[in-house]
Amino acid sequence: MNYRRKRFSTMSQINVVPYIDVMLVLLVIFMVTAPMMNPGMVDLPQVGKSTEPPPQPLEVSIKAGGQIVFIDRDQGGSARSVTEAELVRAIKQALSVKGDRPVVIGADRRVEYGQVMRVMDALQGEGIARVGLLTRPRSN
Repeated sequence: MNYRRKRFSTMSQINVVPYIDVMLVLLVIFMVTAPMMNPGMVDLPQVGKSTEPPPQPLEVSIKAGGQIVFIDRDQGGSARSVTEAELVRAIKQALSVKGDRPVVIGADRRVEYGQVMRVMDALQGEGIARVGLLTRPRSN
């Protein structure tokens, strides 16, 4: 007898059925335990509402000719022309009444940047910390 041996190619294949079973068991476990979990509650700090409106900022306006104008809206809003030294004194006096007020500087676009920085430096040099620039939104 002539027996011929047949060669069968045996490719190694992965049986995925057990992996599917494990995945389904894990899915059921997560579906059952998810509703039981408590979401983390954050204990936020509370603040009281202020009955007093925020104070109006002190305004310094520098006009195109270099003239410095001081405006205190809490004291009637009258604009008065001052020098840099008078400006510092007026702002210190206004801050002594209500100390937590910002100071905003608004300047004409034709004013030199150096003059705006001199005024800002004079205010910050005297210990006035909350000094900012007043701008207008760009109109389209």
